[in-house]
Amino acid sequence: MQNHLRLDSFELSLSDIASIDVNMLHALSLGVSWPHRPEDWNMLRHVGKGFAATDGIGRVFGTAMWFSHGTDFATVGMVITSPRLQARGNGRWLMDRVLDRCGDRNLILNATREAYQLYVSLGFVPEATVYQCQGEAATQLPSLRPMDGELRAIPKADFDSLAALDTRAFGADRTRLLKVLAPDSSGYGIWRDGALIAYAFRRRFGRGQVIGPIVASNDDDAMQLVSAHLADVPRQFARVDTRHKEGAFMAFLQESGLRVFDTVTTMSRGRPLLKAKMGEPSIYGLAAHALS
Repeated sequence: MQNHLRLDSFELSLSDIASIDVNMLHALSLGVSWPHRPEDWNMLRHVGKGFAATDGIGRVFGTAMWFSHGTDFATVGMVITSPRLQARGNGRWLMDRVLDRCGDRNLILNATREAYQLYVSLGFVPEATVYQCQGEAATQLPSLRPMDGELRAIPKADFDSLAALDTRAFGADRTRLLKVLAPDSSGYGIWRDGALIAYAFRRRFGRGQVIGPIVASNDDDAMQLVSAHLADVPRQFARVDTRHKEGAFMAFLQESGLRVFDTVTTMSRGRPLLKAKMGEPSIYGLAAHALS
């Protein structure tokens, strides 16, 4: 595979993203108005792998990463091209390297409008729209129906149950990711008949707080979880990324101050990921666009 690329007057080389100064990665994401802090970049580099396109004096002109979940599945993300080199082949070059490393894994990503056609040309198929809901958490949250079960903070001892529930909902094993997220997250779960049947994490990200992953089997449980988290951060900036456009859950988010800011498109290559069934646990809120 080609490890060097000439674009106009720039001679670019591939570098392991782990070797790049995080402040340069942060500057790249700021240049395309992405909210990632240096701390967010470091977390992603801890759980994933990737490449950076650099020039002869070490400037970063693009990145692409992948995150393995289990042995046959990965998510792709943090595909960024410097505005000065967009639409000139840098993004495809990086994606070709990522696809080569991922081999025959089933893949999923969340595509911006700008990158959508690139991913179509690489064999990705659209599955759903992700709605980025964000804003200042309301001090007075909507009233909810009485809870069916018990909601409480998730103890460390219940991590195995949480990971098993997440695997059922996501369709691949994200245990390694969850072990990285858990120490820096607040977590709530819902127990019914002694079993953990829904959970949600909340952590610092970007401008404020992101609530995700959110795993639940119905709108009522998902709303109870998000309500508990929002009650802990009144008037703070919060974000939920969800594929649930219709129904009570989206209405609840908007009434709580989290309105649709933007959308991306979930796309897959290989086995389709999204196969939620009525009454079965599903992903109500993403961990992150790169992590799905």
